[in-house]
Amino acid sequence: MYDVVIIGAGIIGTSIARELSRYDLKIALLEKENDVSMGSTKANSAIVHGGYAEAHAKLKGRVCYQGRRQFEKLNEELNFGFAPIGSLVLAFEEEQKKGLEDLLENGRLNGLPDLEILDHDAIMEIEPNVNPEVKYALYCKGAGVCSPYEMAIALAENAVANGVELYLETPVKAIEQTKTGFDVIAGDDQVFNTRYVVNAAGLYSDKIAAMVGLNDFQILPRSGEYLLMVRGSGSAINQVLFQMPTKMGKGILVTPTYHGNLLIGPDAVNEESVDRDTHAERLLKIFKEATLTTDKLNIKQFIRSFTGVRAVSTTDDFIVEESRVPHFINVAGIQSPGITSSPAIAQMVAGILRDAGLALKEDPGFNPHRDPIITKKELAPMKEILPLLDLPLGDPERMVCRCEQVTEATILDAMHRGIPVTTIDGIKRRTRAGMGWCQGTFCRPRVAEVMSKELGYEIDPGFDIEHSGVNRIGKNEIVAYIEAHMNDE
Repeated sequence: MYDVVIIGAGIIGTSIARELSRYDLKIALLEKENDVSMGSTKANSAIVHGGYAEAHAKLKGRVCYQGRRQFEKLNEELNFGFAPIGSLVLAFEEEQKKGLEDLLENGRLNGLPDLEILDHDAIMEIEPNVNPEVKYALYCKGAGVCSPYEMAIALAENAVANGVELYLETPVKAIEQTKTGFDVIAGDDQVFNTRYVVNAAGLYSDKIAAMVGLNDFQILPRSGEYLLMVRGSGSAINQVLFQMPTKMGKGILVTPTYHGNLLIGPDAVNEESVDRDTHAERLLKIFKEATLTTDKLNIKQFIRSFTGVRAVSTTDDFIVEESRVPHFINVAGIQSPGITSSPAIAQMVAGILRDAGLALKEDPGFNPHRDPIITKKELAPMKEILPLLDLPLGDPERMVCRCEQVTEATILDAMHRGIPVTTIDGIKRRTRAGMGWCQGTFCRPRVAEVMSKELGYEIDPGFDIEHSGVNRIGKNEIVAYIEAHMNDE
């Protein structure tokens, strides 16, 4: 019998799994996809938010800063990539200053010590490429960026190393209450007998809750589209740049990513169902709105569009609680600032389980450390890596991906960390192979070659799980479309 079964291996499920792996418990982490971080976790703004935007009256307002303050230590332990570069909420009209003051006050209610309102001159000093029409900005020094899918992978790897059992491609089909807890039926009708269930199923958490007769909330998908620019483009700005937030979200942002790309987006559209397509008209509008923030945007640097889908609940707040069904814990409606809040949410869940009767005895063998697969680095000149491209298959120094300069040794390392990696996209999220200018045109067959040799069966280099059933606007198409319509009214 398991002590705890966690459903969903996104940033929330993996955070909970890693937090509970500190204790002497038998834990299973179930994920319906073929890898961790396959939902909202791999398609979002990758911002470690300050904690001022969400109302103090809401749980997501109160836990955001609690989570943010843990990122530095977590990154030291798990090496997933976090940079506290700071953020600015920009006001271009005099009357918007009151909105900044309201955010400042709310941030202080939420416990933030690092907020201030800057005037024009102070803004231009720290962010010289921002629109010079800016009048004021709310500055949060400790906000930053991370690599969220790398974070979830790191959390999962560390949880597995500390005894958590991870089951991929194991969708939950039914949950039956028993005298001792629950039977979770998943995958090929495998039965996971457990004392406690943690529902961290993201966009599908309402469906999981309904399996035990709970209909207290619904999840309403909200899509947001993004434009990603080539590595190095992020040097145009120094901080995460927000415009004034709206009732739909934090608005269009312009930010450097942890690895040095420039990211623009998202918009916010309520959907009837999960839709990960991207659309030229929406991307055009996003790009136009982003030019209000800075004129340093170059559409010719565009390499990829994508859509993230947020799990908005009908409560309009995070749901983190033991439900009316004893020992069934809902962790649902985790939209922005979910990544930032995830460490605090995981600790909340541990406390809820303790209060519900689960004995949390610390495991003396718990190891909090996880070595990195990759580290942030400057790319070497192409002339230095060219000789490495033609090394034979099996040479660890062979350069497999030229754009991101990923070696065969790095790919093999990523495949042997306790989580089965069976897709090229799984390698991409762990190593950045395929994330460069050519978007895998050169390296995808080479990655497949390395994987096939290691796994003992053929990997289809043409198969991209991320694109399966998803229509994304291509590089040339969006560049031409935006150039043609940029000046349209």
